[in-house]
This record gives sequence, C-alpha cells and structure tokens, in this order.
Amino acid sequence: MRDQFILDPEVHFLNHGSFGACPRPVFEEYQRWQVELERQPVEFLGRRLDGLMDEARQAVAAYVNAAADDVVFIPNATTGVNIVARSLALKPGDEILASNLEYGACSRAWQVMAEKAGASYVEQPVTLPVTTAERVVEEIWRGVTPRTRVLYLSHITSGTALRLPIEELCRRARAAGLLSVIDGAHAPGQIPVDLAAIGADIYAGNCHKWLCAPKGTGFLHVRPEHQAWMESMIISWGWVEGSPTHQATTPFVSHNQWQGTRDYAGYLTVPAAIAFQAEHDWPAVRVRCHTLAREAQQRILALSALPPLSPDPAPDGWPWFAQMVAIPLPPVDLVQLKQRLYDEDRIEVPLVAEPGLPLIRVSVQAYNSTADIDALVSALERLLPELALPGGDRRRGSDG
Repeated sequence: MRDQFILDPEVHFLNHGSFGACPRPVFEEYQRWQVELERQPVEFLGRRLDGLMDEARQAVAAYVNAAADDVVFIPNATTGVNIVARSLALKPGDEILASNLEYGACSRAWQVMAEKAGASYVEQPVTLPVTTAERVVEEIWRGVTPRTRVLYLSHITSGTALRLPIEELCRRARAAGLLSVIDGAHAPGQIPVDLAAIGADIYAGNCHKWLCAPKGTGFLHVRPEHQAWMESMIISWGWVEGSPTHQATTPFVSHNQWQGTRDYAGYLTVPAAIAFQAEHDWPAVRVRCHTLAREAQQRILALSALPPLSPDPAPDGWPWFAQMVAIPLPPVDLVQLKQRLYDEDRIEVPLVAEPGLPLIRVSVQAYNSTADIDALVSALERLLPELALPGGDRRRGSDG
C-alpha cells in the first residue's frame, strides 16, 4: 500500500492522525476536478456545482448512515464545532459540559462563545488510565447540573486517542433534554461511523484524516429539529430566495453549500476516497493497522514499564483505540525528543502532554509496516535516556 500514497519514502510517517495522507488515485481525482473547474469556471460553478455537490453529499451521508439533507460539507471538524458554538443562543448561567480530553482549538471556540454570553465551559475530569466504558460514562455524566445545556465530546480524543462511549452518553443527553454535540475529527475512516446508531444531535467529522480525502474536507450532520437555528459561517446566495443556489425545501443545505467562489474540488473527491477504501478491503486494513498499533504500544511500554492509558484487552470489551494509540512516556524533554526523532531518524510522530502526561501518539495507516515501528522503538531506546527529565515536560503539542 505504500506505493499508493505520495508520502516521502525516506520518512517513517507515523502521524496520519494530524492531517491525514491522500492516496495517489484519490489525489489524481482531486486534480481532475480542479482541471474541470478551470476549464470552464462559469459553467462549473454556476450551472454544475450544485448538482455535483448534492451527489457527493449523498455519498458521504450513505457512508455514515444519515439522510443526505441532514449533511453539509465543511472544511474540517473544527469549523463544524465553531458553527454550532456561534449559532447556539447561550444564556447567562448556561453550561457546556465536556471532558478534560477535548481538542484544545475546539475547547477554545466554546470558551470564547461562553464568555461572551456569560455562560461556562465545564471540563469534567476523566480518570487515566481508563478502566471500563461504564466508569467513563459515569465520570462524565457526574458533571451534569440543572444549568447544563450542551454535552460536547470527542468520538475519538485527539491527544489521548481514546474512543469515548458516546452512544450511551448521547442517549442520556437526549433523555435529559440536553443538546449532544460530537467532534468526530478522528473517527470516519478509522472506525465504522453509524450516525443513526450514535444518536447525536450534531456530529462534525473530518474526511481528510482517516478517510484519506484531500485536505480541507469534512462534514456537519445536524438532526432536522436543530437545523432552523443553525447558521452558516458565511451568508451568501444560498440565503437569498430565488437565487440559483437557494433550495427552499432544504434551507440547512442551501445556507451552507454555497460559500462563494472557492475550490470545491476536495468535496467532490470524497466519494473517490470512500471508493478507494472499499476497493482495498478497508475492514481488513483496519485490523492489520490495529494489530501494528498494539505492537507499538507493547514495545514502547516495555522500555519504560509504564501502564497503558487503557486496558488491552479491556475487561468489558470496549475498543478503547483503533489505528491510533497514545502511549505514556517517562519524564522527558518532549520538544527535543520530537525534533531529534525527525532530524536523526526521519520519524514523524507527535508528542504531547495531555492531560499533563508525556505521551507519544502513534498513528498506523495502510502504508505503515513493522519497519516503521522498529525504527521508532530503536530511536526511543537510544533517546529516552539521553533526554530524561526529573519532573517531565508539560508543554502541549499542537498536532490535531
């Protein structure tokens, strides 16, 4: 599979989780759409785009088991979270409940909007290492108060790479009358995503990460009863009745599909990314990648004798991680370690301190092999003693 990707063959790329990597056939389809656009821009944008976008939306909606009219394309999951946070009419005293494992950029979006409204963004602690899904559900739900209005959680957390039991939490939120908002940045493509089964009111996902679509492609799913108050980041012709891009029967799509003159080729390529994974038996790829991720965790933990962030296997059978795993490190200079891993060993891998723990987050995708894990373990065996710190390094990484 390595030959299917454009990645630098000299680099051990173990950081698919940050920005993804696009397979060569999918990237070629992306470029084909760009040429189509430039060949006749007025015809493409003015006459063809709406129909093409509808077809692409139908493909991604089917992929996540949702109705096409409840899904719109957005550049990334962070944009989706911003749309929701900016659209929601928060009141003084309202609380947005989240875990303390959420992605910093999205947490900041909620914090800014909460501060403007006199509301609060509440980070409920999750005990690490995690043990059972039931315990995590109870720990998070313990943060619900009479003032809680929104439950906001990641499907798979960014820094700790843990799959949260969102299905049960969304069920409880619905029963309690809370709005459930899920950040699915790392889920589509890495694990099967069934939005009907998850039951979230709002779900923002990325296509450019684990689904391997071009950069800047994601989707926002909003249940019909919440679409009326949802405002797009850009007000354009989709808001104007009688314009070619206005769709009276589906205002949610109409308000979000046309965002002015821009390159829409990435969105139109998402069906090709879905097809690429189907053609290459992606369920089998996921199994192989998970096996390699487990091997990486076991070998790195053997260097430090530290416990994992989650039990493997879990006593309740909960799948805490899939193709991406965050592995604790001993106290070490994370900044120097990351730099030297790349400069000396050509290993691209993120190191973070979250929440306050030194972690190395290893992503395994179809193009990775045991040789990549061998290189990482060998480098860590050499560098961890050299860069050891008495109290650890709490500086946070910035990879998504």
